[in-house]
Amino acid sequence: MIDDVAENLFRILIFPGLFFTLALGLFASWLVRKVSALVQYRVGPPLLQPAWDIVKLMGKEVLIPSEAQKTVFICAPLVGMAGVLLLSTMLWRIAIRPSDVFVGDLIVAVYLMVLPSLALILGGSSSASPHAAVGSSREMKLVLGYELPLVLALIVVIIKSGGVLNLAAISQSAPIASVSGFLAFVAALLCVQAKLGFAPFDIAESETELAGGVIIEYSGVLLAIWKIMQAMMLVALPLFLVMTFLGGFGATAGTWIWGIVKYVILVVLVILIKNTNPRVRIDQAMRFFWVYCTVLMALAILLASVGHRYGLAWL
Repeated sequence: MIDDVAENLFRILIFPGLFFTLALGLFASWLVRKVSALVQYRVGPPLLQPAWDIVKLMGKEVLIPSEAQKTVFICAPLVGMAGVLLLSTMLWRIAIRPSDVFVGDLIVAVYLMVLPSLALILGGSSSASPHAAVGSSREMKLVLGYELPLVLALIVVIIKSGGVLNLAAISQSAPIASVSGFLAFVAALLCVQAKLGFAPFDIAESETELAGGVIIEYSGVLLAIWKIMQAMMLVALPLFLVMTFLGGFGATAGTWIWGIVKYVILVVLVILIKNTNPRVRIDQAMRFFWVYCTVLMALAILLASVGHRYGLAWL
């Protein structure tokens, strides 16, 4: 009993949980900032700058607005980080040991991916700040916008994988190699871009308009937790795409190296989208996800269904 508890705590807090994912996330955060700086002909931060930023925030005073709903204000970043922590731990465990899967873990992953956005909405709404209220409203609309095409994209994955719902079985295939899978991958990548809060979907924070928007009232340790959550999302969300669309990591050293390469390629794609597109308005984002992406995903589901019915794997 005690050994099981100790093993689970090690998995969640050390490897492959908090410490391991956070270290990778801080490196990915540095990579995003460094490449963005190079694109803009700047030098960019040193390698350890994201870690030093969090350490500095840990030493700052926590200020809570007098009119805020204090319990929700404090708990929101903890809930968001817990969701990302559970998601990343589950994904890494499935990648390392596929026998640890359970039926329906794809559905659990989808639920866990929503928690950070819900935490942002609750945290911003509880702060009693007009800027945060606008940011929370935008975040809520953005979630309503991208969740539908993301779910439809995963339906394509389920069809291409033979109707299974566990990630280990899904990662044995590579839906991106088909027409419908490629369309679903493009839509899912754009939804992940919105989940990460990167341009062109950085509408909820939009520093030049809302001065930080949804997290404007956060400081000290609570702000550091938000930064940790965002860094860990840079690991968990591309990792989810690797497992659902790109064939996962496999069981040998060579396939693991190839899996890491696929993860790096996804991070690079996210950076390129971030640095080559201006911020869109919330109505433009809603129209993009509900009209263009949803119609595209309906077509992808149709193609995947036809391909599954007639044995056309390329479709």
